[in-house]
Amino acid sequence: MSMLKIKKGDTVKVIAGKDKDKEGKVVAVNQKDGKVVVEGVNMLTKHTKPSASNQNGGIVHQEGPIDVSNVMYVHKGQATRVGFKTEGDKKVRYAKSTGEVID
Repeated sequence: MSMLKIKKGDTVKVIAGKDKDKEGKVVAVNQKDGKVVVEGVNMLTKHTKPSASNQNGGIVHQEGPIDVSNVMYVHKGQATRVGFKTEGDKKVRYAKSTGEVID
């Protein structure tokens, strides 16, 4: 898969699936699979055995990956598509709705 338009730390809005219209910060990006993990979205229940790091074990709630096509970047409170353009010698991301450079 080519370079993703979503990065770790971006605020995104879910546009499809059971958590539609939820917003959160991107915690992790898996570029190979085209998936992102968003804070508080796609919560999964995992049953864990006791281990050295988790003495008691039990039921743990954690975020699961969601496909990058099901999220949109949030720029100034508005969900927008992201594009790439060159400014000088640098390749930068910009919000397509406003044309402003993101980073």
